[in-house]
Amino acid sequence: MKGRIAVVVMAVLLALYLVLVGQRAVLFVLTGEPVAIVIGIALVVLPIVGAWALVREILFGLAAERLGRRLETEGGLPDEEFPARPSGRLDRDAVDAAFPAFRSAVEESPRDWRAWYRLGLAYDGAGDRRRARAAIREAITLSR
Repeated sequence: MKGRIAVVVMAVLLALYLVLVGQRAVLFVLTGEPVAIVIGIALVVLPIVGAWALVREILFGLAAERLGRRLETEGGLPDEEFPARPSGRLDRDAVDAAFPAFRSAVEESPRDWRAWYRLGLAYDGAGDRRRARAAIREAITLSR
């Protein structure tokens, strides 16, 4: 729930930012000065790129959450219980020890989105966010 609240807050802040920056961009462009026009265009383009990235991340999160719920209802989430550190993060050594099983499941069934999703969870537990996101993206693609 905290994650959803954070996403809503970020989306509202981005919308406010787009409005305020958009006003400034128009003022810069209306000056007629070449440098000010370039700054005005940049003030329009950069927030659009930021909005695109935010929308992309929201869609990724929704799709990943949907697959996670689907896998949970199927009873396909990993059964392993890994010890946690006092900070709440999983013990990396325990996750690393179980990792080969998740990797071999993907190698045996490379078109199975469930195996890719579980691999993504293992990467996330090991602290490798980049690979976790890539594996979850692959699971999303394969589930379609």
